[in-house]
Amino acid sequence: MKKYIKVPAELVSGDCWANSLKLDGCSVIESCIHSMEAQGTMFLEEHLLLFVLEGRATLYYGKQTYVVNKNEMILLKKATSIRYEKEGNPDNDNIYDSLMFCIKDDLLKEFLTMSNVKVTRPEEEIKNSVSPMSSCLVAFAHSLKPYFDNPESINEGLLRLKIMELLYDVSECSKNIFRQILQLRQPARADLRQVVEQHYATPVSLPQLAYLSGRSLSSFKRDFVSIYNTSPAQWIREQRLEKAKEMILETTFSVTDICYSLGFENSTHFSRIFKDRFGKSPSLFR
Repeated sequence: MKKYIKVPAELVSGDCWANSLKLDGCSVIESCIHSMEAQGTMFLEEHLLLFVLEGRATLYYGKQTYVVNKNEMILLKKATSIRYEKEGNPDNDNIYDSLMFCIKDDLLKEFLTMSNVKVTRPEEEIKNSVSPMSSCLVAFAHSLKPYFDNPESINEGLLRLKIMELLYDVSECSKNIFRQILQLRQPARADLRQVVEQHYATPVSLPQLAYLSGRSLSSFKRDFVSIYNTSPAQWIREQRLEKAKEMILETTFSVTDICYSLGFENSTHFSRIFKDRFGKSPSLFR
């Protein structure tokens, strides 16, 4: 398995270990491995709702650590980089079993438009937290299992109804997580400096940074220049190069892995601008 993966793109491409159900607006990804431990880093391209059905997942996001045990769940925002460690249950053949739901904004909008769920929208940002799954959510998760046996035959309309059922069940099971879901539609305006300095060393795009800060792209660029006196693209490139230098000297990751983990999309281009900045190619610098 790759050390650094983009979710859901690289999990539904057929190149990774995960089985998946794909729906316009949502990817449902099944993960079931027979191994005591697995670890890596994933960059979330969409919002991720994680159910752990067996074993334990430990997630590291910035300075925060979340431990998700059997029949627990957590919601994570898109455009974030999450380091994970997965442990199988030693009392059950070392099985780690989970479901991951990558939910796009359009699907949330559709659900909120059609549903009669009444939950007070949060006025302040609600922090991530681990919540227990209700018996209804556990039963729902297991009801999806047969779908993975032959995913091509699953009717898209049926899968869409199942995702709507999921959101209804979450709204009944955990008001806190459902308020987080509502918050994803209109993220709270956050401190721009904190957002940028927390995420620059991930493959995050400028529109995604603007989203995380609760601003439009034009407002984000304007506020950024007023704080840093340079453009976002220039500042982020310089910071990523400094981080790349640090990782080349202090880790055993390959130059290619470092390149892509920091958001550079072309290793040849990365090597060239690294040499322009530090006088040597990444390999010679190491």
